[in-house]
Amino acid sequence: MRRPRGVVDSSLSVLAEGYGWLPARRARSASGVARTRVLGQPAVGLCGEDAARFFYDEDHVKRHTAIPWPVQNTLFGRHAVHTLDGEAHRCRKSIFLKAVTPAADEVAGHVAAAWDDAVASWQPGRPLVLFDETARIITRGMCRWAGVPLPETDVPAVARDLVAMVDGFATPGPRHWKARAARGRREAWLGRLVAGVRDGATTPTGGSALEIVSSHRELDGEELSPRLAAVELLNVIRPAVAVCWFVAYAGHALHRWPAHRQRLASGAVGFANAFAHELRRFYPFAPFIGGRAVRDLTYRGEHIPRGAMVLLDLWGHNHDEELWGDPYAFRPERFLGREVGPFELAAQGMGDVYTNHRCPGESAVVAILRTLAVRLARLDYTVPEQDLAISLRRVPARPTSGFVLIPG
Repeated sequence: MRRPRGVVDSSLSVLAEGYGWLPARRARSASGVARTRVLGQPAVGLCGEDAARFFYDEDHVKRHTAIPWPVQNTLFGRHAVHTLDGEAHRCRKSIFLKAVTPAADEVAGHVAAAWDDAVASWQPGRPLVLFDETARIITRGMCRWAGVPLPETDVPAVARDLVAMVDGFATPGPRHWKARAARGRREAWLGRLVAGVRDGATTPTGGSALEIVSSHRELDGEELSPRLAAVELLNVIRPAVAVCWFVAYAGHALHRWPAHRQRLASGAVGFANAFAHELRRFYPFAPFIGGRAVRDLTYRGEHIPRGAMVLLDLWGHNHDEELWGDPYAFRPERFLGREVGPFELAAQGMGDVYTNHRCPGESAVVAILRTLAVRLARLDYTVPEQDLAISLRRVPARPTSGFVLIPG
């Protein structure tokens, strides 16, 4: 495919500008469709509910070959469910629909118990970093729920590796190589565990994520290789651990807007859910997602050639004034008393969880986040002087300090 005249590759600009890169390019276009090049490939950038419906239609856009190897080598794992389409995707996704989707409250219960145990061990007056503590807490709770044996002495190292896989997915340099090394260690660890299940050395709990992944068969009737089974087991555990980003954001939000604290601490499920949704909308995580045009397409009168990258602007979607109204105000109330539409909130994919690339663990993520946010609101702590800046040039963004608190 020829390079469009005058279109310069923007890969370095993506790294330099972060979350603002795609919204800025869309703003320069009268149609709101950005034309650019990324990683040497022609690309178009879209945003909005109509764009999301267009993007998640497999007759328009597919994921196969669209997820760059650096992202597969860090965040998702090679040949993971995220890289599949059609029946192959639905077959592999059944792992998560069986293991995670119906177990949201159970998952949150394990993580809540791990939080309560950790809080009981915190020393009053001794500062701690909420981001780091939460990563260890969720790692401990998720592995217990998933049936993955994890000695207490190994929790810090496993938590660091799971965080590293997320922290290094969108950047070159040290964070990327740290993420790749972390993935290699954890795939080897879980691959050995799956092999042990299959040869009888380890007996998994019936119905556990470990048992479901180890016994899964693809469309051709074959088991996943131990390495690929490890990839998908990590894709059960790792996204939950990434909630530590949003728990740190919860600390940030409660510090900036303390009026929400009492209402959240009451434990009302409706407000806790709304607070969790607003955290996922307001604060930055993934800037955009990509797929590939399966044929020549037209969107809003703009031609999209077959094979072009199609980028869906998540940050722009979640801060679209027409969709949200006053999008840079933190207002959990916007989610009260209503269901969130399938193409409304761009947090963990959009569309239908059973047929689209929407995360099947989203309900568990929301349950964990609302549960820990309520516990945080009830916690007696003070916030010392620290750097709470959140750079939109860093992907994934996070409070610079990780949010330091001092238990009372």
